[in-house]
Amino acid sequence: MKVMVTGATGFIGKKLIKRLNDRNHEIVVLARNPESARFHIPIHCDVETWDLEQGSLSTGALKGVDAVINLAGENIADGRWTNKRKRNILQSRVMSVRSLIKTMELMDEKPQVLVSASAIGFYGDHGDEIIDETTAKGSGFLSDVCKSWEDELFRAKDFGTRTVAFRIGMVLGHDGGALKKILPPFKLGLGGRLGSGSQWMSWIHIDDLVSMITHAIENPLLDGIYNAVAPHPVKNSEFTTILGRVLKRPTIFPVPGFVLKLGLGELSELLLSSQRVVSREIHNTGFSFRYSQLEEALNEICGHSYHEIRMEQWVPQSIDKTFAFFKEAKNLEKITPEFLKFKVLKQSTQTIQEGTKINYRFSLHGFPVTWQSQITDWKPSRKFSDVQVHGPYNHWYHTHEFDEKNGGTLIRDQVTYRVPFGVLGDIIIDPFIRKDLEKIFNHRRKVIQSIMG
Repeated sequence: MKVMVTGATGFIGKKLIKRLNDRNHEIVVLARNPESARFHIPIHCDVETWDLEQGSLSTGALKGVDAVINLAGENIADGRWTNKRKRNILQSRVMSVRSLIKTMELMDEKPQVLVSASAIGFYGDHGDEIIDETTAKGSGFLSDVCKSWEDELFRAKDFGTRTVAFRIGMVLGHDGGALKKILPPFKLGLGGRLGSGSQWMSWIHIDDLVSMITHAIENPLLDGIYNAVAPHPVKNSEFTTILGRVLKRPTIFPVPGFVLKLGLGELSELLLSSQRVVSREIHNTGFSFRYSQLEEALNEICGHSYHEIRMEQWVPQSIDKTFAFFKEAKNLEKITPEFLKFKVLKQSTQTIQEGTKINYRFSLHGFPVTWQSQITDWKPSRKFSDVQVHGPYNHWYHTHEFDEKNGGTLIRDQVTYRVPFGVLGDIIIDPFIRKDLEKIFNHRRKVIQSIMG
């Protein structure tokens, strides 16, 4: 299928397009800043411009598209809900869907299915009551946003497009989402329940969420509203206990509700409202959860002691020519930003091969750094890896893969790394390191494109 995705550069979007790509779907990304999007999307795909101010797209952007997945919308947890932010939160969701609907209305051959995010905020606070897809709309800002969002979405039914809305709970995953903000104090042993701890939390592992969305576009029986939450919601106090147990940390520092309300204002509604949501409808479609229990989900996520960066880039060159460029250590100097002052010092063999050790020197924020890496997984024209032997990281493993595609070569990079100083390193150092690495790899992409077309 040809699938168009909005919000592809976000936490969920990046994971989703990787899954769609693995399932051999053709992907088109819709982005307000295509150039920026290309450098944040982990796979090679087409990127179309999206100008929400115009209110609609060019019908050509959707030509041949079988499925549209809409994940666009301003992050609701990025700051206090001022009147301006509330307006932006609402408009970013409603206008994105409205733009898609207006464009689809003008098309002779419309996409077969439109899938969009919504949120369990639709239901509002329900205490201990079990909530399913038949539960009525609640009250409050989030409930109103979700209602407007969905009303706009289901206009697609008027012209016969299958329409699916996922009311998504708290998404748990590595390097993003709710846990990215929750984990630091818990890792330091400073975590605890929020408010009374009696409020229900409905959650979903990100792998299950992207599987659910993929299931929706591939299964024509899915139509309407589905709760995207794991089968077993938990109370905040239980969530706190389980997370502490997984991390092997105490959880003895509760945050009183009045403190959250004082610090976050209306945003505290996200943390203090109780939503015991179940996912009955998706079960009826034959969908199976990989992570149905919170502890197994958190064990999988928190068991990642490393950080990861992935990206893809296509170049119009033969695989042999592309590989020949990358196997020359000196070419690293060409594709590395000048601010690093990167220099290859020596290599242990005249030509790169399995086991070759290479010594580098560079400057990181003014500090001189020496690095030695070793070449492993050497498969000429197809793959090699460089592993840190000596250097600034506790672990560094960079895999380079090359595949023939569309008359050129698809370059795949996957880096796994661990920063020094354990928990403190993850909390304090890694945000800066990740920013630097993204800058380095974005520069690398631009230079490779200029050199190899």
